[in-house]
Amino acid sequence: MINNVTLVGRMTRDAELRHTGNNTAVATFTLAVNRNRKNGNGEREADFINCVIWRQQAENLANWAKKGALIGITGAIQTRNYENQQGQRVYVTEVIADQFHILESRRAREEQGSSQGGNWHPGGSTQSEFASNSSSGYRSPFGDSNPMDISDDDLPF
Repeated sequence: MINNVTLVGRMTRDAELRHTGNNTAVATFTLAVNRNRKNGNGEREADFINCVIWRQQAENLANWAKKGALIGITGAIQTRNYENQQGQRVYVTEVIADQFHILESRRAREEQGSSQGGNWHPGGSTQSEFASNSSSGYRSPFGDSNPMDISDDDLPF
């Protein structure tokens, strides 16, 4: 059986870090992941996926990744259920993340927030995210730097 999940999205809020009775760290967070296709109005929609991460990775996520951060996670889908106060069975599906990676620099994230008036909107990218001083319109998430000067003869293919 295979149960592997890889997601790239933006955190909709800061991770909520808690500790179990035996002091094991656990963080819950939600990722807004854009869908591949636009809806009938030409707008990009997003899915909001509940995620859980444990132990040192949970503490690292809570300390380093904040609301709006672009992160990648790997893990597995898990379904659990419980009975609520009304006696109804409630099913919860979430991603149990094994690891995460922050995919943009803090500087790029702060610049993006300021270019959008400090507001981040899940489900859609604005043109200002990609605007830059370069002629291609691409802005590296790793800051302003000169492109590499590599000739075609130096490429191995």
